[in-house]
Parts: sequence; structure tokens; C-alpha cells
Amino acid sequence: MNLAVLGGEDYVMKRQPSLELLDSDSGSAREIAGTIRDLQMFNTWFGGVRTSETLVRRALASAPGRACSLLEIACGNGYVPATVRRQLAPDFDLTITLLDRSRIHLNGNSRAIAADALFLPFPDNSFDLVSCNLFVHHLNPGEVQTFAREALRVCRIAFLTNDLIRDPVHLALAYAGFPLYRSRITRNDAPASVRQAYTPAELRALLNPLARQLDMSRHYLFRMGIIAWK
Repeated sequence: MNLAVLGGEDYVMKRQPSLELLDSDSGSAREIAGTIRDLQMFNTWFGGVRTSETLVRRALASAPGRACSLLEIACGNGYVPATVRRQLAPDFDLTITLLDRSRIHLNGNSRAIAADALFLPFPDNSFDLVSCNLFVHHLNPGEVQTFAREALRVCRIAFLTNDLIRDPVHLALAYAGFPLYRSRITRNDAPASVRQAYTPAELRALLNPLARQLDMSRHYLFRMGIIAWK
């Protein structure tokens, strides 16, 4: 699938699928722990938590009542959804279920399941929202659409995507951050993530045919937010 044609733009930086070491758990326990801390830093200071909170608030703005449920895909240790839940607590009572490919990543969370994001083990309309943070860029275009169909199937309101934007300046910043990274895994995965990230136009072309309506927004430091309404 030609993403340049899909997006209708002549991109300066072509998408390059790249190996991310954390995907294969390549590294020692100490290195993986360091990378998890790096991811928490990125999400705390560089737009991850803020973008996810904004998306959830927008999606729930017209929802009746305070009690809502959210399935977080490829969640790792669940730092982002847990932080968002605390920040939303005055307005919403958000029940979170975590899903990741590896039970090791889930750190014993009680409301958690290890499963394949492309074949979600839930009935239709099981959750108000399905959300993911820094996951879609790991998928090829066909997998993005398969995942979106599954996410829309099991949600009642919307599917939320928080991800990176591919851009040469963003790639330069990923390399500039090397002195801050705690792990060699991060030094590989940070630029690899940017190289294989999508642009907003590319994801719009992939997701628009699947959703009733698609709302897209840009956020701090090359983040994009997408609400795919069911």
C-alpha cells in the first residue's frame, strides 16, 4: 500500500519499518526497566499523558453519568492510563482494563489480560472506550486497519489513538535526547519509532473508511491524537 498516495502528499521523510528492541524483549531486566522509565519520562514531559487525557475528556464529554470503562491496548505497566484516571477523578469514575501481548509487561495488575491486539478476546461493545498510546506505529498499514476494526467492534463510544508524528525534526530530537536515555534499548527504539511512525494524513486515509467520524488533532512535540467515533 503506497502511503504517499494515500496521504496525497509528497513526504520528505519516507516511512521506514524498523526493529524496536523492546518489542522482542531484547535486553537484560535492568535495560528493560530503564527503557520503561524512559517511556514514562516521554509520556510525562513530552505529551503522552496530556494527549491521552485530552482525548478521553473529548470522547466522554457527552457520555451520560460519571462511570465509564476504558480498555488500554499495548499498555505496558499501565502508567499512562493510571495517570489519566487520577487526573479525571473529579469528573469521571474511569474503570481501566489493561491488555498487552506479554503478561510480564503487566506487572501483576489485577484488571489485565495478555492477548493479541489484532484479535481482541472481548464481545462487541464491551467497553465505552478503547485506547492506545505509542502502539499504532508498530503496525503495518493492513494491521492498522485490522486493529482499528477490532477496537471499534469492542467499544461503545470511540477508539482513541495517541501516537508519534513522523518528521525529520522529530527524528533529530530523538537522537539529541541520547544523553538522557537510561538504556541502550531506548537509544535504538526512540529513533526507530520516529522512522516508522505515520503522518496524520496517512492515518486519516487508513482510518476514515472505518469510523462514523474521525477527529484528529496535533499535540506537543510531534504527537497526534485521533478519535474514531463508532
